[in-house]
Amino acid sequence: MFEGLATMGTIAAACVLGIASAARAESRMAQSGAATIECLVAGSGPAVLMIPSLGRPARDFDDLSSRLVAAGYATIRPQPRGVGASRGPMDGLTLRDMAADALACAPAAAGPIVVVGHAYGQRVARMLAAAHPERVRGVVMLAAGGKAPMKPGAQEALLAVFDTSLSPEMHIEAVRTAFFAPGNDPAVWRDGWRGDVAKMQTAATRATKLEDWWGGGAAPILVVQGLQDAVAVPENGRMLQEKFGPRVTLREIDGAGHAMLPEQPQKIADFILAWLADLPK
Repeated sequence: MFEGLATMGTIAAACVLGIASAARAESRMAQSGAATIECLVAGSGPAVLMIPSLGRPARDFDDLSSRLVAAGYATIRPQPRGVGASRGPMDGLTLRDMAADALACAPAAAGPIVVVGHAYGQRVARMLAAAHPERVRGVVMLAAGGKAPMKPGAQEALLAVFDTSLSPEMHIEAVRTAFFAPGNDPAVWRDGWRGDVAKMQTAATRATKLEDWWGGGAAPILVVQGLQDAVAVPENGRMLQEKFGPRVTLREIDGAGHAMLPEQPQKIADFILAWLADLPK
């Protein structure tokens, strides 16, 4: 499955977790079929693979990555095709392809991994865990959606954040409406939106049966939901807990919308680190 992982030069796959510092991630390249995926690697210790939101870059996890590295974990952040140095076909894909791209950044030498997915990324995380249960020891879903309806106006705002014809004022208002809780500043997500990447990812989801990925394999799950999330409303997390029972740990955060990561970084890190500490090795 893994066809090699290297820095921009020639670092071997087996070294994936050893030498990148907490302060600065190291860029390495992995092959995933016809795609070449850029992997941002930091720290050493148990591996945590982090998959960003729809049309968003791996840098969305910068803060969380630093917190996990400081706590003794290695973080691995794949850039989606079309972002950073990641390149590959962007048509005719499924969620299985997106999951394979992410997993290519964590070769077998990394051992069993924890997969963290934010918003759209949690769909990829669930697909990865379902398709490769032997590689995954836990799944973290941040802003898990997909079943309960969005709040009025959220769908339109979500689409608008990728509309390059909007004025800066109209664009940031769309970001605010779709992604941020009232009172939180959306300026931190003013940029980083990739419409071509979002189109690829949306098509990949539509090309994949819901039942193929919804259950997220058999690993333990942590679901973190923002109580003011207009896109992945809190009912989604409650549905998951009701469906899967003790396999799911649910945590809800006040003052967080769909963006979540820049809104409540400390609370999210605290929830994840506490859950990781109790996770079977």
